[in-house]
Amino acid sequence: MKIEENKALDDLNTFGLIVGAKYFAEVKSVDEFSELVQNETYTGNKKLILGGGSNILFTDCFDGIVIKNSIKGISVVSETEREVIVKANAGEVWHEFVLWCIEQNYAGIENLSLIPGLVGAAPMQNIGAYGVEIKDVFQELEALNIETGELTVFNLNDCNFGYRESVFKNKFKDKFFIASVSFKLTKLSSPNALYRFKTDYGDIKNTLSEMQVYDLNLKAVSDAVIKIRQSKLPDPKVLGNAGSFFKNPLVLKEKYEELIAKNPVMPNYPQKDGTVKIPAGWLIEQCGWKGKVVGNTGSHKSQALVLVNYGNASGNEIWNLALEIKKSVLDKFGIEITPEVNVV
Repeated sequence: MKIEENKALDDLNTFGLIVGAKYFAEVKSVDEFSELVQNETYTGNKKLILGGGSNILFTDCFDGIVIKNSIKGISVVSETEREVIVKANAGEVWHEFVLWCIEQNYAGIENLSLIPGLVGAAPMQNIGAYGVEIKDVFQELEALNIETGELTVFNLNDCNFGYRESVFKNKFKDKFFIASVSFKLTKLSSPNALYRFKTDYGDIKNTLSEMQVYDLNLKAVSDAVIKIRQSKLPDPKVLGNAGSFFKNPLVLKEKYEELIAKNPVMPNYPQKDGTVKIPAGWLIEQCGWKGKVVGNTGSHKSQALVLVNYGNASGNEIWNLALEIKKSVLDKFGIEITPEVNVV
């Protein structure tokens, strides 16, 4: 198992920050991880699991060992006439996995097209978009204990999924290395397939109309989602960013009624538990941040929720901007917004 020293991570984080790690190892199989946990350099240092680098903000170089998850592979575990269980190893690129499922005519994750990152990160924060979350199609995952290398299987209940939350961001934060994730998807090739496309959320329906799509199919929905995301979110290869920096806050009904009375045009999404989701991007925009440049960073001109690196920003510079934005939203609306991005 090769362990590199003083590894540059510039190309391994989508903010494009110039940072490094004291030690670095790339894991391409479960056996390699088992070998790694026995290495003295690994056991004697603090650890950071790195996937696609699309949901992380480095505020400094990492004084420990960074483990890059590069375990590849996609396979069908089991299937019935209507459903299929697909296992994707954690190092697969999420969007490429979505496209693979669409090619196979497996439905369920087409609304999650173009979300950056790797498969292994998907259940960690229960990624979601346009009315779909990972928990809706999740079957199980395999994870390795960071300290011992022991394999554990987690089912849906074990993961304790919430809005952009899971047990891996709370109780088991930094405790497990996810090796694979299995999903239960619908086989649209089946003449008896029972499936309803989710096109009512966001601009999907309007975008499909603009694309002159009237006969729904998986690729059309995926293409619509891709078009919407590309119109709102900057390409990190062109302008460094980590997508949505903050989670959309959930407020109690009483707080919502107070807010809507003062802001009648405020977008809102009532939840089944009685809370109401308020778009963080709207809150940030109302505070005057959208398109604002602060030094080498700023809030993107098309989506206030996206913080960007204009070329020479440091992680601390971006984080300080995030704290200013957070304070302004709290001062104006009495709502505390929390980062979706993992700050290291």
